[in-house]
Amino acid sequence: MTRPNLPIYLDYQATTPLDDRALEAMMPYLTTKFGNPHSINHSFGWEAEAGVEKARSEIAGLIGADDDEIIFTSGATESNNLAIKGTAYALYPDKNHIITVATEHGCVLESCRSLEQSGLEVTVLPVKPDGLLDIDLLAESISDKTGLVSVMTVNNEIGVIQDIAAIGRLCREKGVLFHTDAAQGVGKIPLSMKEMPIDLMSISGHKLYGPKGIGALYVSNSLKTRPVSLMSGGGQERGLRSGTLAPALCAGFGAACAIAQREMDQDRKHTEMLSKRFFEKIQAQLEGVTLNGSAEKRLPANLNLTFEGVKSDLLVSGIRDIALSTGSACSTAKPQPSHVLTALGLARKQIDCSVRIGFGRMTTEAEVDFSADIITETVRTARNPY
Repeated sequence: MTRPNLPIYLDYQATTPLDDRALEAMMPYLTTKFGNPHSINHSFGWEAEAGVEKARSEIAGLIGADDDEIIFTSGATESNNLAIKGTAYALYPDKNHIITVATEHGCVLESCRSLEQSGLEVTVLPVKPDGLLDIDLLAESISDKTGLVSVMTVNNEIGVIQDIAAIGRLCREKGVLFHTDAAQGVGKIPLSMKEMPIDLMSISGHKLYGPKGIGALYVSNSLKTRPVSLMSGGGQERGLRSGTLAPALCAGFGAACAIAQREMDQDRKHTEMLSKRFFEKIQAQLEGVTLNGSAEKRLPANLNLTFEGVKSDLLVSGIRDIALSTGSACSTAKPQPSHVLTALGLARKQIDCSVRIGFGRMTTEAEVDFSADIITETVRTARNPY
């Protein structure tokens, strides 16, 4: 067995390594170009602003949007809050109903729960056993009081890709605004705002090889009703998100998006090959391994596997040199079983035996082979300790 450098990182859905080229783009704004991008009276502010606007254009270019449709935030959590709460406040009281899905990220579900506690009506739709939303059920759930539908593009735990284009078309037909949390999709699958009926879309920098602490919300210029700002202040970002922007984070985020636009197909082929190689190796060596979520409509870089009879927390803790996950990085402090796997209909004993394995741009074939062998050996030992 070829032994690659340890430890091995296979948790690309939690975060991605910062691409060296994104770091290079950030460095001037951490050193010589230190101005406030909102200082309009001198060259220090102008050069910082130029860096921010270049990044805005790079992000817009990746998703086929106009530059002024990109609103910088601290990350996808803030973007989701702004999109959901801000839109709900803007539409209330004429529209007081929101629809989302049981497998959404926790920040989407919590935002909806917060609105529900404030008196709005929220419908949380189930998914089919493969993790996909029944669009006919969505259509039946939309009423004349529905203002917003929020459905994730790529699921962070199981990698399932929803039919966002079809959902968006349905929402347009019904006169309902459509928001998607695309933190796990942007930079990994083609998404064009000029071709897809999406009104609001959340993006995260650190999910596509950019820095942490930066994200964006796409807000379509076609919107007649824009979200209400959740933060009071200087009115930056077209009045939607007050606060001084960090040019270094913006520059790194923008560079990461420009790289993704150039290399998306290359990255996809690489991770597809790694995923196929890993899964086939595991299946050849072990019985009782199940893939969770649709096998066809998914991001191959994300494998969520159930290893029958082996508790996932013991498996993960027993393989110290390989970084795996038992679920969302944002919910690991919570003792409850995965709400995503629960929504798929898995029993508690199956959920307790499931792990998420992620591959990315920097993953090597040697790492995949080594990890598959170590996981196989660990699972066999756990099943037959004596």
